[in-house]
Amino acid sequence: MPPAKKRTRSYDSAKIRSAVLAQLGHVREAVGALTPEQLDGPTRLGEWSVRDLAAHLAWMVDSVPQLLAMPERAKDRLALLDWPFVTAGASERIDAYTRGLDASDLTGLYARVADDYERAVAGVEDERVLPVSFGGMTLADFLVTRTVELVVHTDDLNAATGAGIPYDRQALAACTRLLADALASKAPGGAVEVRVPPYAVVQCVEGPRHTRGTPPNVVETDPMTWIRLATGRARWAKELDEARISASGERADLERLLPLMG
Repeated sequence: MPPAKKRTRSYDSAKIRSAVLAQLGHVREAVGALTPEQLDGPTRLGEWSVRDLAAHLAWMVDSVPQLLAMPERAKDRLALLDWPFVTAGASERIDAYTRGLDASDLTGLYARVADDYERAVAGVEDERVLPVSFGGMTLADFLVTRTVELVVHTDDLNAATGAGIPYDRQALAACTRLLADALASKAPGGAVEVRVPPYAVVQCVEGPRHTRGTPPNVVETDPMTWIRLATGRARWAKELDEARISASGERADLERLLPLMG
């Protein structure tokens, strides 16, 4: 018998709206302190410089008021759990757009984006449908995807600069949970329990379903390691070898399922 279809996780809209702004604020403060030499430095994202990455981070939030200014999209709805799997198909378009952004005044850019975001989302219903390029998404769902973009690229920025930018707790929680749920959606089942304390526990992979006691197949890791695995910033074998993942049981090898996002 196939596993029962899981209900999509619900998120607290007010907390997610605030989390997007809070994480943007953390990045804004750090970017404002970077020297011109640091901004011209490389990142782990191909040919992107730190300046390119900083501009991209601002755009990830600026996309919210931009989309809210467009007419609603009634057809071709994109579910939240489908979003992680379609992003890789837009990589060339995203790269081209990012390189075309005016990043000459990042301080001014971040100030404008923060103001535009706050004004744009004020009083807008969660169910407002945005014409995202992959399909129509509700504002509530799209804002959850913004936490993923912000957290993942904050990590990229930290890796490039050593800035030690903090992660808003709600943004980190939402990012972790969406990517964990995406794994459960990609490999439905109940044979493996994946734990990412303190934010997420999901069951996945076909096989004997666990009902009580300690599951026979358990994977556990910390939020940032999980996020890096899910987005291709880390490799399963290396993280396992360096004890950032614990995996017990004959089915507790997720390497073939990762990454989830390109």
